[in-house]
Amino acid sequence: MDKSKVIAAYRRGFLTVRECGQILGVEELQLQSLLKLEESKQTVPPAQRKIGS
Repeated sequence: MDKSKVIAAYRRGFLTVRECGQILGVEELQLQSLLKLEESKQTVPPAQRKIGS
């Protein structure tokens, strides 16, 4: 399963932090790092594109 999907399920409340860690196969400290990394990916806005002239 894709780690971002597992983290998204945790953030939506479908999984506990323990279940999330078990699915990803990581310890709590590693999971906290992954959560911070995923959060920083989501806060970066996509590049803006000009459409037309």
